[in-house]
Amino acid sequence: MSDERTFTLPEAQALLPVLESLLKSAIASKKRMEEVQAEMQQLSGRIFLLGGVRVDLPAVTRRKAEGEKAAHRLKDTLDEISATGVQVKDLDVGLLDFPCRVDGEIILLCWKLGESAIEHWHGVSEGFAGRKPIDDKIRSA
Repeated sequence: MSDERTFTLPEAQALLPVLESLLKSAIASKKRMEEVQAEMQQLSGRIFLLGGVRVDLPAVTRRKAEGEKAAHRLKDTLDEISATGVQVKDLDVGLLDFPCRVDGEIILLCWKLGESAIEHWHGVSEGFAGRKPIDDKIRSA
């Protein structure tokens, strides 16, 4: 963990506009990918139950390609976020953690999509349930 990138609160805060945009893009890609997967499962189920059905192959092929494209976009976007040193903790709720060094210890500044600023933190082993408000010690780190 010592070679991991750490952020000060102002550094993490400055990244929020870009990260928020990337996070929204990742969430949209995940949603698209899941929609296509569900459609393909429904189609497979219908084919299985009915012993075959008439399938519009060009349309199914296009839709599968859309799902694959969304999966690639999702992976690329998550890689881009990860490359900054920020951790995506929960894509469904838009939860990000920023490693921060305070008094020689690593803590995680915690931000959730929809929050206007980073106002919480938690220990590395605590997770979202252990969120506490940012205090002056962290602000000055």
